[in-house]
Amino acid sequence: MAKFNAKSFNERAFGKYMSAIPNVKLNKLRESRAIVSDQRLRDAFITNSQTGTVYAVLPFFGLIGGDALNYDGETDLTAEGTDTFEQGVFVYGRMKGWTEADFSYDVTGGVDFMANVRNQINRYWNEVDQGTLLAILEGIFAMAATGKGAIKTANAEFVDKHTHDISDGATKEDQCVGATSLNVAIQKACGDNKQKFSLVICHSTVATNLENLKLLAYLKYTDAEGIERDLGMGTWNGRLVIVDDSMPVEVVPAVTASEGVQAQDSYTKYTTYILGEGAIGFEPVGAKVPYEMVRDAKTKGGEDTLISRKRNAVSVAGISYLKVSQKTNSPTDEELKKGENWALVSNGGNKTISHKAIPIARIISRG
Repeated sequence: MAKFNAKSFNERAFGKYMSAIPNVKLNKLRESRAIVSDQRLRDAFITNSQTGTVYAVLPFFGLIGGDALNYDGETDLTAEGTDTFEQGVFVYGRMKGWTEADFSYDVTGGVDFMANVRNQINRYWNEVDQGTLLAILEGIFAMAATGKGAIKTANAEFVDKHTHDISDGATKEDQCVGATSLNVAIQKACGDNKQKFSLVICHSTVATNLENLKLLAYLKYTDAEGIERDLGMGTWNGRLVIVDDSMPVEVVPAVTASEGVQAQDSYTKYTTYILGEGAIGFEPVGAKVPYEMVRDAKTKGGEDTLISRKRNAVSVAGISYLKVSQKTNSPTDEELKKGENWALVSNGGNKTISHKAIPIARIISRG
C-alpha cells in the first residue's frame, strides 16, 4: 500500500485499492435495479468522447403500438411508423480535499489521521451522490410549471399522476403513510406497470411511522472483521428503503381563524420518493487524476492534503435534461433542482412519451 506523503503516494495504486473496498450501500442500490448502468452513457462519454464530455442528446426509441387489423382476406393493411425521441443526459463532477498536519501525528504518538480519512471516502461520496440524486428528483417534480404548449401539459400531467398527496387526509392516520400508501401511489403513477418499483427514499420521520406500524424491517451486513452492522436500509412491501433526512420537508404555517376561514395548526409535510427498475442510469466516467496527495512543508510545520475527484454520467428514464439554466460544465445540485432544466422525453416537437413509462413517483404526507 502506498504511504501517505507526497513523494511516495501512488494515485493509481490508491485508486485501485479504493475500488477494491466493498461499497455495500451502492451494491444494494444496484441490486434494487433502480440505479443501473447505462451503456449509452459509456458510449457517449467514454467510448465515443467526440460526442461530448459533459452533455449529450441521445436517441430514445418509441414503442410500437396501434390497433391490430382484422386479417380476413379483405381488409387492407395500413402500417404505422415509430417516433424517435431525444433525451438529454449529462455529467456532473465533484471534488473534495482533506488536510492533516504532521504535528497531529507527533503529539498523538503516531495516530494516522489520514488513514482515517481514507477509510471514510466511500461513505462520503455515497452521501454526496445521494444528495445529487435527491436534487435531480426535486427538479423533475418542479417541471410542472415549465415548458410550452403540449410539452408543458405533458410535464404537468406527469407531476400530477406521479404524486400521491395524502397530507390533507380527513384524519391524522389518513395524513400519514400506512399499509396501502405505497401500493396506491405506484398504481396511480404507472398502472399495471407498478411492479417495476423497487426503491423507496424517505425521511426518518416517515421511516419511524412505518416502524411503528411494523411495515419496515432494517437490513444488516457483516463487515470484513465479521461484525454485524446496521446498513441503514430497510424493506417496505419488498422494496428497498433508504432513510435520509435531507429529503424535502415543508413546514406549513398556522392559519388564524377568521370569517369563512377555519383555524389550522402548523404542520410539516414530508416527501417520499419511489423509484422503479432503470429509473436512474449512472456511470462513473472518471477524472484525469481521481486521487492525489499534496505536500505543504511550510504550513503549520508540514501538512498533507488528500484530494479526491469524481465525475459521473446520469440519465433519467423517460426524462430529458435540457441544460437550460447551467453556468458551468458541471451542474450544481441547486441547478439540478430547477424545473426548467427538465422535461419529458419528446420527438423534438409536441409529442412526448407516456408518463406511465416512467418509474418514478412520490408520496407527500405528514409522516
